[in-house]
Amino acid sequence: MKRNGLTFIGTMVCMMMTMLLASRGISAGAASSSAKSAIVIDALSGEVLYEQNAYERLPMASTTKIMSALIALESGNLDEQFIVDSEAIKVEGSSMGLQEGDTVSLRALVCGMLLPSGNDAANATAVRVAGSIDEFVKLMNDRAQQMGLSDTHFVTPSGLDDDTDEHYSTAYDMARLAAQALENEDFVAICSQKYIKLSYGNPPYDRWLTNTNKLLDNVDGIIGIKTGFTDKAKRCLVSACERDGARLICVTLNDPDDWYDHEQLYNECFEKMSDYTLAGNQYRISVAGGTKESIIAESESKTLKLPEDAKEHIEIVVTKKPFVFAPIKSGDKVGLVKCYYDGELIAQQDILACEDIDTKDIRLSTWQKALQRLDLLLEKVG
Repeated sequence: MKRNGLTFIGTMVCMMMTMLLASRGISAGAASSSAKSAIVIDALSGEVLYEQNAYERLPMASTTKIMSALIALESGNLDEQFIVDSEAIKVEGSSMGLQEGDTVSLRALVCGMLLPSGNDAANATAVRVAGSIDEFVKLMNDRAQQMGLSDTHFVTPSGLDDDTDEHYSTAYDMARLAAQALENEDFVAICSQKYIKLSYGNPPYDRWLTNTNKLLDNVDGIIGIKTGFTDKAKRCLVSACERDGARLICVTLNDPDDWYDHEQLYNECFEKMSDYTLAGNQYRISVAGGTKESIIAESESKTLKLPEDAKEHIEIVVTKKPFVFAPIKSGDKVGLVKCYYDGELIAQQDILACEDIDTKDIRLSTWQKALQRLDLLLEKVG
């Protein structure tokens, strides 16, 4: 009877642990996180691979600078030199060392935001891009709305949040923001650096900035992105990692053990990725005014790294011309194969002609000329 009693107690404990894990959004046997909120997504498809309280609005500290840096990089004139606003750089916390009268560029300011997490860099960027910090924050919130980040609101370009409860986001929104930032080549080139040598000051002189993201040294495949900390938000971290052709994004908010958690979550979630082949195919397309009546065209196969259940979400759409006009050269584009994941375009392959076809030595009829003009017009529109 005693053994049966212990068995019953053990069973109840297991059931309670399973319920606790489920309430945290963690499946039994899966890696867990110390974070108040966490998520891992596939950057290509946006599929959520792991989540733990990922939709709660929380302060996100200096991970805010992902948005500030992205807006700056998209504003243009990145290497134009200017003198920083003397009032904007009077800010507490982490800094890239700007002083009154310093000459700097927007590119340097983005480096100052993404590596040492300079609050002075964020404020100087805001004034340079929008004329004032308040106007820049409006740009940040407008961009968040455009991105569909419905649970994100910015009050500062730096992430400082001591004087407000209205500066917040969610792990899910921050992951989506990071995915869009990673589409910017300049952003990736900067956030992936452990150190960057820059020249700025009054007069400018060479100096080195060090990245606060320790994952760059310790975890295989890490390509950035941004750390954060305030007394209110605690430790926040947004990172991206590439392995075997897959790119994942991990976000933890209010996480006392973020370095370890990101490493473990990546180790688990990359196991959930597999190859999906966008198969190549051949097509026969009619030819007008050529030495042949039709031409063979083909699209090459392409292998994508996607979540294991990708087939349930994939839609392939083929668009090709009903006919083409001679002459045709091998390699000419005559169509497109698009791959959609839950309605979002994630990949495409050109359909290319496989042979040359010369023009037939006859005069085109009036209707053929009209079709040819229409075809050219459609190409311009497309």
